[in-house]
Amino acid sequence: MEKKKGALSWYFDSNLLYRILIGLVLGGILGIILATSLSGEALSKVLVWTGFFGNIFVRLLNMIMLPIIISTLIVGASSVSPAQLGKVGIRVIIFYLVTSGVAVAIGLLMGSIFRPQAELAGFAEAAGREVTQTPMATILLNIIPTNIFAAIVNVTVLPIIFFSLVFGLALSYLKISSNQRIKNAAETVYNFFDGIAEAIMKVIKGIMQYAPIGVFALVFGVFAQNGPRVVGSLGVVTAACFIGYAIHVIVVYLGLLRFYGGLSIKRFFRDGKDPFITAFVTRSSNGTLPVTMEAAENLGVKKDVYSFSLPLGATINMDGTAIYQGVCAIFIALTVTGHSFNLGQMGMIVVTATLASIGTAGVPGAGAIMLLMVLETVGLPVTAGTAVAGAYAMILGIDALLDMGRTALNVTGDLVCTTLVSKKMGEMDMNKWNS
Repeated sequence: MEKKKGALSWYFDSNLLYRILIGLVLGGILGIILATSLSGEALSKVLVWTGFFGNIFVRLLNMIMLPIIISTLIVGASSVSPAQLGKVGIRVIIFYLVTSGVAVAIGLLMGSIFRPQAELAGFAEAAGREVTQTPMATILLNIIPTNIFAAIVNVTVLPIIFFSLVFGLALSYLKISSNQRIKNAAETVYNFFDGIAEAIMKVIKGIMQYAPIGVFALVFGVFAQNGPRVVGSLGVVTAACFIGYAIHVIVVYLGLLRFYGGLSIKRFFRDGKDPFITAFVTRSSNGTLPVTMEAAENLGVKKDVYSFSLPLGATINMDGTAIYQGVCAIFIALTVTGHSFNLGQMGMIVVTATLASIGTAGVPGAGAIMLLMVLETVGLPVTAGTAVAGAYAMILGIDALLDMGRTALNVTGDLVCTTLVSKKMGEMDMNKWNS
């Protein structure tokens, strides 16, 4: 018997990517039309209600930010077995973190060169909010919390990330304890945070079902007040991100393969193109994992290397996401405050994006949630009814397009790292590179 469909099945059964894109386009078109056809007072009344529905979406995003940071980072860090953190594991983790840091720097560079900015009327309220230059030593010292509960209450992201990582690593050691009581307790704690992480991911999926409505309402307000001139700025953001992706592939990945690993770039892409294309289409590092593992096998990487490196990379290696953070953070800063970041703020973005990447889920759209953390760190929280929320909504409207490129880059980075580490450790069948 065919299952009866609900009244809203046409909405929930359709592709979320298309719905968000439709929300962006309709919000822009209707915003421009109503802005030219309604008087100031009538338009203000409409904006009150569209702002209401848009602010619901913003508040929902803020609601899940801290729970997802804490739960996913603890689960991610505690999932790395200390027994695997030998020579291979340490090399893999260092590679992932270093390339992620480089990727953030490339993103900031692209943002600084292209300087994407939407000239939004009435959004200059934060023009004087530039954060004073903070010494790097102070920034690094403040990463270590003196009171983790105060950090949570005040939404101080970096100390929360640091504590979650340390707690997760400690938990990973307890999980392999020879003392059964300690081991059982550790497994209980791990399962607790794993359950929270899974529940939060379920909540996120629910929130994203509301995303098309929230994006429509927020973008409507932006276009109603500013007209069509903001469209070009989104094109600049997209160009800056994809040029950053291309630079990272050519300079970092291909450069390391050729000059550090002494490997054939042409041979690598013969098998590496499959996970690249799959990731681009699916926008999921985790979903692409079987294809990536098959490519590693074809490249001669030993199973005991790629079975550790690739799942870990799908969890902590987010180079494409890091570039996206840099470009989008500068776009929002320029749009809201009229100026970019100083060196201290850029340093905080590099540290935050690199560390937060460890807990970023390898699923579509996770980078947009991570962007909330980065903005919070540099004093630009996404708060309902503010300029930051409007600029963030614009980014969210084109996030699916940006996500395709950054996911493909993330997966390629996983495979490059695995290949290089395998080659340097003598764990590769070089005969497959001559075939």
